[in-house]
Amino acid sequence: MKLLLCLLFLLTPARADELMQTIADIKPSVVGIGSLQQTRGPAIGFVGTGFAVEDGLSVITAAHVVNELINTGQSATLGVLVRTGDTVQFRAATVAMLDKDHDLARLRIKGPPLPPLKIGDSAKVREGKALAFTGFPLGMVLGLHHVTHRCIVSAITPLATPAITARQLDGKTARQLQKPVYAVFQLDGTAYPGSSGSPLFDPASGEVVGVVNMVFVKGVKESAINAPSGITYAVPLNYLKASRPPDGP
Repeated sequence: MKLLLCLLFLLTPARADELMQTIADIKPSVVGIGSLQQTRGPAIGFVGTGFAVEDGLSVITAAHVVNELINTGQSATLGVLVRTGDTVQFRAATVAMLDKDHDLARLRIKGPPLPPLKIGDSAKVREGKALAFTGFPLGMVLGLHHVTHRCIVSAITPLATPAITARQLDGKTARQLQKPVYAVFQLDGTAYPGSSGSPLFDPASGEVVGVVNMVFVKGVKESAINAPSGITYAVPLNYLKASRPPDGP
């Protein structure tokens, strides 16, 4: 009954109009995370999502998205893809912070600042909270076209859950179980690999409270599941650390 009432609340005209305006405000801040290499075709590609914060020159995304781009062994330039109307601009970026434990990364871009999103307090988010996320599901397959999904926080759950048997406990899960446990948001919305790094935000205020994660968290949480569950996870943004070099102390 509570879930039904929550869904009816989400679908009221006032809430729908509210989300429409918030999406329009947020889209200019949401970018693709990709690379440029003149010798390949296409020269520009992207595999994930990010969003501008603070001074508009800092872009937050998932650390595994950045790792995928910088560990290809190719001489490609890391950067962000910005859509303005019908045009797409590539802007080079440097890695200012790489937090592999929480799968969060901060990039720095040059040039004119993007409209920054406001960061909310993820510690105040409770189960049942109505949220939304905007990103680029499936990356290059669907192109740089913003897609928004509504969701609720189904659970606030520890990142690592031990596998059912020792045989199912792979190396990645075993390493994670040795680290301090922290909580992530479990969502009932559907996200895809290209959605990794998308901002999870409050439809009313537009404040970002999390970063959608489709690879790192799912790989740890669901290592004992043979088939994909369709569950989406997000890392609370309160875990975001101050900018520092990726190999810094």
